[in-house]
Amino acid sequence: MTERLKEAATQGLSTTDKLRMLLDITKKISRSLDLQEVLNLVMDTLDSLIPYDAAGIFVLQCKDPALLPDGEEPCEFKSEAVRGYDIDELSDLHLKLGEGFIGSVALSGQPIISPDVRNDPVYINARDRTRSEMVAPIISNDEVIGVFDLESDELNAYSNDDLDVLMLLASQVAIIIEKVMLHEQLIEKKRLQGQLEVARQVQLELLPAKDPELPGYDISAYNFPTEEVSGDYYDWVRIYNDEIAIVIADVAGKGVPAAILMAFLRASLRAATHVGYATNISMSKVNHLLYESIERNQFVTAFHAVLDASTSTMSYSNAGHNPPLLINAKGEARFIEHGEQPLGMFPATRYHRYHLLLEPGDVLVLYTDGATEAADPAGVEFGRDRLAQAVKEHYEQPARGMIASLQMTILEWTDHAGATDDVTFFILKAVKDK
Repeated sequence: MTERLKEAATQGLSTTDKLRMLLDITKKISRSLDLQEVLNLVMDTLDSLIPYDAAGIFVLQCKDPALLPDGEEPCEFKSEAVRGYDIDELSDLHLKLGEGFIGSVALSGQPIISPDVRNDPVYINARDRTRSEMVAPIISNDEVIGVFDLESDELNAYSNDDLDVLMLLASQVAIIIEKVMLHEQLIEKKRLQGQLEVARQVQLELLPAKDPELPGYDISAYNFPTEEVSGDYYDWVRIYNDEIAIVIADVAGKGVPAAILMAFLRASLRAATHVGYATNISMSKVNHLLYESIERNQFVTAFHAVLDASTSTMSYSNAGHNPPLLINAKGEARFIEHGEQPLGMFPATRYHRYHLLLEPGDVLVLYTDGATEAADPAGVEFGRDRLAQAVKEHYEQPARGMIASLQMTILEWTDHAGATDDVTFFILKAVKDK
Protein backbone atom coordinates (compact mmCIF):
# COMPACT_ATOMS: atom_id res chain seq x y z
CA MET A 1 0.00 0.00 0.00
CA THR A 2 1.43 3.40 -1.01
CA GLU A 3 1.75 6.26 1.45
CA ARG A 4 -0.96 8.19 -0.42
CA LEU A 5 -3.42 5.29 -0.15
CA LYS A 6 -2.56 4.84 3.50
CA GLU A 7 -3.29 8.48 4.25
CA ALA A 8 -6.59 8.23 2.37
CA ALA A 9 -7.58 5.14 4.33
CA THR A 10 -7.00 6.78 7.68
CA GLN A 11 -8.17 10.26 6.73
CA GLY A 12 -10.69 11.65 9.22
CA LEU A 13 -10.28 8.80 11.74
CA SER A 14 -9.62 10.25 15.17
CA THR A 15 -8.57 8.16 18.15
CA THR A 16 -12.20 8.20 19.28
CA ASP A 17 -13.30 6.93 15.88
CA LYS A 18 -10.78 4.10 16.07
CA LEU A 19 -11.93 3.16 19.56
CA ARG A 20 -15.53 3.09 18.35
CA MET A 21 -14.55 0.84 15.45
CA LEU A 22 -12.61 -1.34 17.87
CA LEU A 23 -15.69 -1.64 20.08
CA ASP A 24 -17.79 -2.57 17.05
CA ILE A 25 -15.29 -5.27 16.06
CA THR A 26 -15.32 -6.61 19.62
CA LYS A 27 -19.11 -6.83 19.64
CA LYS A 28 -19.12 -8.71 16.36
CA ILE A 29 -16.47 -11.25 17.28
CA SER A 30 -17.93 -11.88 20.73
CA ARG A 31 -21.08 -13.34 19.14
CA SER A 32 -19.27 -16.25 17.50
CA LEU A 33 -17.79 -19.45 18.90
CA ASP A 34 -16.14 -20.36 15.60
CA LEU A 35 -12.46 -19.44 16.04
CA GLN A 36 -11.69 -19.32 12.32
CA GLU A 37 -14.72 -17.11 11.66
CA VAL A 38 -13.70 -14.76 14.48
CA LEU A 39 -10.09 -14.41 13.33
CA ASN A 40 -11.09 -13.87 9.70
CA LEU A 41 -13.53 -11.15 10.80
CA VAL A 42 -10.75 -9.46 12.74
CA MET A 43 -8.42 -9.54 9.75
CA ASP A 44 -11.09 -8.27 7.37
CA THR A 45 -11.83 -5.20 9.52
CA LEU A 46 -8.33 -4.53 10.84
CA ASP A 47 -7.24 -2.58 7.73
CA SER A 48 -9.83 0.08 8.56
CA LEU A 49 -8.03 0.70 11.85
CA ILE A 50 -4.39 0.15 10.91
CA PRO A 51 -3.51 -0.16 7.21
CA TYR A 52 -1.18 -3.02 6.34
CA ASP A 53 0.18 -4.88 3.33
CA ALA A 54 0.47 -8.22 5.09
CA ALA A 55 -0.84 -9.38 8.42
CA GLY A 56 -1.31 -12.56 10.38
CA ILE A 57 -2.52 -14.04 13.63
CA PHE A 58 -0.18 -16.82 14.69
CA VAL A 59 -1.14 -19.14 17.55
CA LEU A 60 1.54 -20.88 19.60
CA GLN A 61 1.09 -24.65 19.79
CA CYS A 62 3.14 -26.69 22.25
CA LYS A 63 3.45 -30.43 22.81
CA ASP A 64 4.67 -32.37 25.80
CA PRO A 65 8.49 -32.53 25.42
CA ALA A 66 8.50 -36.00 26.97
CA LEU A 67 6.49 -37.31 24.00
CA LEU A 68 8.79 -35.84 21.33
CA PRO A 69 11.98 -37.24 19.76
CA ASP A 70 15.25 -35.77 21.00
CA GLY A 71 16.03 -32.41 19.43
CA GLU A 72 12.49 -31.66 18.24
CA GLU A 73 11.17 -28.28 19.39
CA PRO A 74 8.05 -28.57 21.57
CA CYS A 75 6.51 -25.24 20.45
CA GLU A 76 5.81 -23.81 17.00
CA PHE A 77 3.50 -21.27 15.41
CA LYS A 78 0.40 -22.04 13.40
CA SER A 79 -0.95 -19.37 11.08
CA GLU A 80 -4.66 -19.17 11.94
CA ALA A 81 -5.55 -16.14 9.78
CA VAL A 82 -3.28 -14.36 7.32
CA ARG A 83 -3.53 -11.71 4.61
CA GLY A 84 -1.05 -10.49 2.01
CA TYR A 85 1.39 -13.43 2.03
CA ASP A 86 2.19 -15.71 -0.88
CA ILE A 87 1.58 -19.41 -0.37
CA ASP A 88 5.31 -20.10 -0.84
CA GLU A 89 6.18 -17.49 1.79
CA LEU A 90 3.89 -19.12 4.33
CA SER A 91 5.13 -22.63 3.58
CA ASP A 92 8.70 -21.48 4.28
CA LEU A 93 7.70 -19.83 7.57
CA HIS A 94 8.44 -22.29 10.37
CA LEU A 95 9.28 -19.97 13.23
CA LYS A 96 9.93 -21.36 16.66
CA LEU A 97 9.90 -19.74 20.06
CA GLY A 98 12.55 -17.00 20.17
CA GLU A 99 13.06 -16.78 16.38
CA GLY A 100 12.34 -13.57 14.43
CA PHE A 101 10.00 -10.82 15.58
CA ILE A 102 7.14 -13.29 16.08
CA GLY A 103 9.18 -15.73 18.15
CA SER A 104 10.84 -12.96 20.17
CA VAL A 105 7.52 -11.35 21.10
CA ALA A 106 6.09 -14.74 22.06
CA LEU A 107 9.09 -15.37 24.30
CA SER A 108 9.26 -11.95 25.95
CA GLY A 109 5.58 -10.99 25.96
CA GLN A 110 6.61 -7.48 24.84
CA PRO A 111 5.48 -5.83 21.56
CA ILE A 112 7.89 -4.69 18.83
CA ILE A 113 7.80 -1.86 16.29
CA SER A 114 10.51 -1.96 13.63
CA PRO A 115 10.61 1.16 11.39
CA ASP A 116 13.08 -0.54 9.01
CA VAL A 117 13.29 -4.30 9.23
CA ARG A 118 16.45 -4.33 7.08
CA ASN A 119 18.38 -2.75 9.92
CA ASP A 120 17.06 -5.07 12.61
CA PRO A 121 19.15 -8.22 13.29
CA VAL A 122 16.17 -10.00 14.88
CA TYR A 123 14.17 -9.84 11.65
CA ILE A 124 13.81 -13.01 9.55
CA ASN A 125 12.87 -12.29 5.97
CA ALA A 126 9.57 -14.02 5.23
CA ARG A 127 8.33 -11.43 2.73
CA ASP A 128 10.69 -9.55 0.41
CA ARG A 129 8.54 -6.43 0.10
CA THR A 130 8.22 -5.77 3.84
CA ARG A 131 9.99 -2.64 5.11
CA SER A 132 8.42 -2.02 8.53
CA GLU A 133 6.66 -4.32 10.97
CA MET A 134 4.65 -4.26 14.19
CA VAL A 135 4.08 -7.32 16.37
CA ALA A 136 1.92 -7.57 19.51
CA PRO A 137 1.55 -10.53 21.87
CA ILE A 138 -1.79 -12.23 22.42
CA ILE A 139 -1.85 -12.97 26.15
CA SER A 140 -4.28 -15.15 28.12
CA ASN A 141 -3.92 -15.81 31.86
CA ASP A 142 -0.47 -14.18 31.85
CA GLU A 143 0.76 -16.55 29.14
CA VAL A 144 1.49 -15.72 25.51
CA ILE A 145 -0.75 -17.90 23.37
CA GLY A 146 -0.01 -16.22 20.04
CA VAL A 147 1.05 -13.04 18.24
CA PHE A 148 -0.54 -10.38 16.06
CA ASP A 149 1.75 -9.39 13.17
CA LEU A 150 1.34 -6.40 10.80
CA GLU A 151 3.76 -5.67 7.93
CA SER A 152 3.99 -2.69 5.58
CA ASP A 153 5.83 -2.04 2.32
CA GLU A 154 6.55 1.49 3.57
CA LEU A 155 9.29 2.55 5.96
CA ASN A 156 8.28 3.77 9.43
CA ALA A 157 4.64 2.84 8.81
CA TYR A 158 3.57 2.27 12.42
CA SER A 159 3.38 4.59 15.42
CA ASN A 160 2.93 4.06 19.15
CA ASP A 161 -0.73 5.02 18.73
CA ASP A 162 -1.07 2.20 16.20
CA LEU A 163 0.53 -0.14 18.70
CA ASP A 164 -1.94 0.89 21.41
CA VAL A 165 -4.83 0.06 19.09
CA LEU A 166 -3.27 -3.27 18.11
CA MET A 167 -2.65 -4.19 21.76
CA LEU A 168 -6.28 -3.47 22.60
CA LEU A 169 -7.43 -5.61 19.70
CA ALA A 170 -4.99 -8.37 20.68
CA SER A 171 -6.42 -8.42 24.21
CA GLN A 172 -9.91 -8.88 22.80
CA VAL A 173 -8.72 -11.61 20.48
CA ALA A 174 -7.15 -13.37 23.49
CA ILE A 175 -10.48 -13.32 25.30
CA ILE A 176 -12.27 -14.74 22.28
CA ILE A 177 -9.65 -17.46 21.74
CA GLU A 178 -9.92 -18.46 25.39
CA LYS A 179 -13.72 -18.48 25.17
CA VAL A 180 -13.69 -20.66 22.05
CA MET A 181 -11.12 -23.03 23.56
CA LEU A 182 -13.19 -23.41 26.74
CA HIS A 183 -16.27 -24.11 24.63
CA GLU A 184 -14.39 -26.73 22.62
CA GLN A 185 -13.06 -28.31 25.82
CA LEU A 186 -16.60 -28.47 27.20
CA ILE A 187 -17.85 -30.20 24.06
CA GLU A 188 -14.92 -32.64 24.18
CA LYS A 189 -15.54 -33.30 27.87
CA LYS A 190 -19.19 -34.11 27.20
CA ARG A 191 -18.19 -36.38 24.34
CA LEU A 192 -15.68 -38.25 26.52
CA GLN A 193 -18.17 -38.51 29.36
CA GLY A 194 -20.62 -40.10 26.96
CA GLN A 195 -18.00 -42.59 25.80
CA LEU A 196 -17.00 -43.38 29.39
CA GLU A 197 -20.60 -44.00 30.32
CA VAL A 198 -20.97 -46.43 27.41
CA ALA A 199 -17.68 -48.11 28.37
CA ARG A 200 -18.80 -48.39 31.99
CA GLN A 201 -22.08 -50.02 30.98
CA VAL A 202 -20.22 -52.46 28.74
CA GLN A 203 -17.82 -53.26 31.56
CA LEU A 204 -20.64 -53.87 34.01
CA GLU A 205 -22.08 -56.33 31.52
CA LEU A 206 -18.74 -58.18 31.50
CA LEU A 207 -18.72 -58.69 35.27
CA PRO A 208 -20.69 -61.69 36.58
CA ALA A 209 -24.34 -60.93 37.17
CA LYS A 210 -24.43 -62.97 40.39
CA ASP A 211 -22.17 -64.72 42.87
CA PRO A 212 -21.29 -68.38 42.26
CA GLU A 213 -23.06 -71.13 44.16
CA LEU A 214 -20.90 -74.06 45.15
CA PRO A 215 -21.75 -76.83 47.68
CA GLY A 216 -20.07 -76.11 51.01
CA TYR A 217 -18.91 -72.61 50.13
CA ASP A 218 -20.09 -69.04 50.56
CA ILE A 219 -18.55 -66.99 47.74
CA SER A 220 -18.93 -63.34 46.79
CA ALA A 221 -17.05 -60.68 44.80
CA TYR A 222 -17.43 -56.98 44.19
CA ASN A 223 -15.61 -54.16 42.40
CA PHE A 224 -15.43 -50.57 43.75
CA PRO A 225 -14.16 -48.36 40.89
CA THR A 226 -12.54 -44.97 41.49
CA GLU A 227 -13.40 -43.77 37.97
CA GLU A 228 -16.19 -44.35 35.49
CA VAL A 229 -14.25 -47.30 34.08
CA SER A 230 -12.24 -49.67 36.25
CA GLY A 231 -8.97 -51.47 35.52
CA ASP A 232 -9.84 -54.18 38.08
CA TYR A 233 -11.54 -57.35 36.98
CA TYR A 234 -13.00 -60.49 38.46
CA ASP A 235 -14.86 -63.40 36.96
CA TRP A 236 -15.97 -66.95 37.58
CA VAL A 237 -16.92 -69.79 35.24
CA ARG A 238 -18.73 -73.01 36.18
CA ILE A 239 -16.87 -76.09 34.99
CA TYR A 240 -19.01 -78.76 36.70
CA ASN A 241 -21.70 -78.61 39.38
CA ASP A 242 -19.04 -78.93 42.05
CA GLU A 243 -16.20 -77.11 40.32
CA ILE A 244 -15.67 -73.48 39.27
CA ALA A 245 -12.83 -71.40 37.84
CA ILE A 246 -12.24 -67.96 39.33
CA VAL A 247 -10.00 -65.02 38.51
CA ILE A 248 -9.19 -61.62 39.96
CA ALA A 249 -6.93 -59.22 38.06
CA ASP A 250 -5.60 -55.68 38.03
CA VAL A 251 -4.73 -53.99 34.75
CA ALA A 252 -1.97 -51.38 34.90
CA GLY A 253 -3.51 -47.94 34.40
CA LYS A 254 -7.07 -46.66 34.53
CA GLY A 255 -9.88 -45.51 32.29
CA VAL A 256 -10.86 -46.78 28.86
CA PRO A 257 -7.45 -48.29 27.83
CA ALA A 258 -7.40 -50.41 31.00
CA ALA A 259 -11.01 -51.45 30.46
CA ILE A 260 -10.27 -52.56 26.89
CA LEU A 261 -7.33 -54.62 28.10
CA MET A 262 -9.52 -56.08 30.84
CA ALA A 263 -12.10 -57.19 28.26
CA PHE A 264 -9.33 -58.82 26.22
CA LEU A 265 -8.09 -60.64 29.34
CA ARG A 266 -11.60 -61.85 30.19
CA ALA A 267 -12.17 -63.30 26.73
CA SER A 268 -8.75 -65.00 26.69
CA LEU A 269 -9.06 -66.60 30.13
CA ARG A 270 -12.62 -67.74 29.52
CA ALA A 271 -11.58 -69.36 26.25
CA ALA A 272 -8.69 -71.14 27.97
CA THR A 273 -10.96 -72.33 30.79
CA HIS A 274 -13.56 -73.74 28.42
CA VAL A 275 -10.84 -75.64 26.55
CA GLY A 276 -9.90 -77.24 29.87
CA TYR A 277 -6.38 -75.92 30.33
CA ALA A 278 -4.82 -76.06 33.80
CA THR A 279 -4.37 -72.66 35.42
CA ASN A 280 -0.63 -72.43 34.67
CA ILE A 281 -1.19 -73.32 30.99
CA SER A 282 -3.96 -70.73 30.74
CA MET A 283 -1.66 -68.12 32.26
CA SER A 284 1.16 -68.94 29.85
CA LYS A 285 -1.07 -68.70 26.79
CA VAL A 286 -2.67 -65.45 27.94
CA ASN A 287 0.76 -64.03 28.78
CA HIS A 288 1.97 -64.75 25.24
CA LEU A 289 -1.12 -63.16 23.70
CA LEU A 290 -0.81 -60.05 25.86
CA TYR A 291 2.90 -59.66 25.17
CA GLU A 292 2.21 -59.61 21.44
CA SER A 293 -0.76 -57.25 21.72
CA ILE A 294 -0.03 -54.52 24.28
CA GLU A 295 2.45 -51.71 24.81
CA ARG A 296 5.56 -52.50 26.81
CA ASN A 297 4.50 -50.25 29.70
CA GLN A 298 1.28 -52.24 30.13
CA PHE A 299 0.86 -55.41 32.14
CA VAL A 300 -1.71 -57.32 34.17
CA THR A 301 -1.48 -58.95 37.57
CA ALA A 302 -3.85 -61.89 37.94
CA PHE A 303 -4.75 -64.74 40.29
CA HIS A 304 -6.43 -67.63 38.51
CA ALA A 305 -7.75 -70.73 40.29
CA VAL A 306 -9.98 -73.77 39.96
CA LEU A 307 -11.90 -74.77 43.09
CA ASP A 308 -13.12 -78.37 43.33
CA ALA A 309 -15.74 -78.67 46.08
CA SER A 310 -15.66 -82.48 45.98
CA THR A 311 -12.04 -82.57 47.17
CA SER A 312 -11.95 -79.16 48.93
CA THR A 313 -8.90 -78.40 46.82
CA MET A 314 -7.98 -75.25 44.96
CA SER A 315 -5.38 -75.39 42.19
CA TYR A 316 -4.09 -71.94 41.31
CA SER A 317 -1.49 -69.81 39.56
CA ASN A 318 -0.48 -66.27 40.47
CA ALA A 319 0.87 -63.81 37.90
CA GLY A 320 2.33 -61.09 40.07
CA HIS A 321 -0.93 -60.45 41.90
CA ASN A 322 -1.30 -59.57 45.57
CA PRO A 323 -0.81 -62.72 47.70
CA PRO A 324 -4.17 -64.08 48.84
CA LEU A 325 -5.01 -63.89 52.53
CA LEU A 326 -6.00 -67.15 54.21
CA ILE A 327 -7.55 -67.19 57.69
CA ASN A 328 -8.45 -70.50 59.31
CA ALA A 329 -11.07 -71.36 61.89
CA LYS A 330 -8.57 -70.69 64.69
CA GLY A 331 -8.12 -67.10 63.51
CA GLU A 332 -4.60 -67.74 62.24
CA ALA A 333 -3.73 -65.63 59.20
CA ARG A 334 -1.14 -66.07 56.47
CA PHE A 335 -0.49 -64.64 53.04
CA ILE A 336 0.13 -67.16 50.25
CA GLU A 337 3.25 -65.86 48.52
CA HIS A 338 3.63 -68.33 45.62
CA GLY A 339 3.63 -66.73 42.18
CA GLU A 340 5.46 -65.54 39.07
CA GLN A 341 5.73 -62.42 36.86
CA PRO A 342 2.70 -60.32 35.77
CA LEU A 343 1.09 -61.10 32.44
CA GLY A 344 2.37 -59.34 29.34
CA MET A 345 5.81 -58.35 30.66
CA PHE A 346 7.97 -61.11 29.18
CA PRO A 347 7.23 -63.45 26.27
CA ALA A 348 8.27 -66.76 27.80
CA THR A 349 7.42 -66.54 31.50
CA ARG A 350 6.84 -69.98 32.99
CA TYR A 351 3.89 -70.23 35.35
CA HIS A 352 3.42 -72.96 37.96
CA ARG A 353 0.32 -74.57 39.36
CA TYR A 354 0.03 -74.73 43.13
CA HIS A 355 -2.51 -76.49 45.36
CA LEU A 356 -4.33 -75.38 48.48
CA LEU A 357 -6.56 -77.48 50.72
CA LEU A 358 -9.46 -75.45 52.11
CA GLU A 359 -10.56 -76.72 55.50
CA PRO A 360 -14.01 -76.01 57.02
CA GLY A 361 -13.90 -72.50 58.50
CA ASP A 362 -11.16 -71.27 56.17
CA VAL A 363 -11.64 -67.82 54.60
CA LEU A 364 -9.69 -66.96 51.46
CA VAL A 365 -9.61 -63.26 50.58
CA LEU A 366 -8.51 -62.20 47.11
CA TYR A 367 -8.05 -58.46 46.63
CA THR A 368 -6.44 -55.80 44.45
CA ASP A 369 -3.79 -53.36 45.64
CA GLY A 370 -6.29 -50.50 45.79
CA ALA A 371 -7.32 -51.98 49.16
CA THR A 372 -3.90 -52.27 50.77
CA GLU A 373 -2.54 -49.04 49.27
CA ALA A 374 -5.44 -46.86 50.44
CA ALA A 375 -3.81 -44.13 52.54
CA ASP A 376 -4.96 -42.12 55.54
CA PRO A 377 -4.62 -38.29 55.60
CA ALA A 378 -1.02 -38.67 56.81
CA GLY A 379 -0.14 -40.87 53.84
CA VAL A 380 0.07 -44.16 55.78
CA GLU A 381 -1.19 -47.09 53.72
CA PHE A 382 -3.85 -49.47 55.00
CA GLY A 383 -1.50 -52.39 54.40
CA ARG A 384 -1.77 -56.15 54.60
CA ASP A 385 -1.69 -56.43 58.40
CA ARG A 386 -4.71 -54.15 58.81
CA LEU A 387 -6.50 -56.08 56.08
CA ALA A 388 -5.91 -59.35 57.97
CA GLN A 389 -7.11 -57.76 61.21
CA ALA A 390 -10.26 -56.42 59.52
CA VAL A 391 -11.07 -59.87 58.10
CA LYS A 392 -10.67 -61.41 61.56
CA GLU A 393 -13.02 -58.81 63.04
CA HIS A 394 -15.69 -59.62 60.46
CA TYR A 395 -14.95 -63.35 60.23
CA GLU A 396 -18.47 -64.45 61.19
CA GLN A 397 -20.17 -62.39 58.48
CA PRO A 398 -21.26 -63.95 55.19
CA ALA A 399 -18.94 -63.27 52.26
CA ARG A 400 -21.09 -60.45 50.83
CA GLY A 401 -21.39 -58.73 54.21
CA MET A 402 -17.66 -59.11 54.83
CA ILE A 403 -16.89 -57.28 51.57
CA ALA A 404 -19.14 -54.39 52.58
CA SER A 405 -17.50 -54.24 56.03
CA LEU A 406 -13.98 -54.29 54.57
CA GLN A 407 -14.84 -51.47 52.18
CA MET A 408 -16.27 -49.44 55.06
CA THR A 409 -13.12 -50.05 57.12
CA ILE A 410 -10.97 -48.76 54.25
CA LEU A 411 -13.26 -45.76 53.83
CA GLU A 412 -12.89 -44.91 57.53
CA TRP A 413 -9.10 -45.35 57.28
CA THR A 414 -8.96 -42.76 54.49
CA ASP A 415 -11.12 -40.35 56.50
CA HIS A 416 -13.93 -41.02 53.98
CA ALA A 417 -11.81 -39.81 51.05
CA GLY A 418 -11.83 -43.30 49.59
CA ALA A 419 -9.06 -45.24 47.89
CA THR A 420 -7.18 -43.62 45.02
CA ASP A 421 -7.15 -46.87 43.03
CA ASP A 422 -9.87 -49.37 42.18
CA VAL A 423 -10.69 -51.84 44.95
CA THR A 424 -11.92 -55.38 44.27
CA PHE A 425 -12.57 -58.24 46.68
CA PHE A 426 -13.22 -61.91 45.89
CA ILE A 427 -13.97 -63.89 49.08
CA LEU A 428 -14.40 -67.63 49.47
CA LYS A 429 -15.58 -69.07 52.77
CA ALA A 430 -15.51 -72.81 53.42
CA VAL A 431 -18.52 -73.21 55.66
CA LYS A 432 -17.93 -75.07 58.90
CA ASP A 433 -20.88 -77.42 58.68
CA LYS A 434 -20.56 -78.54 55.13
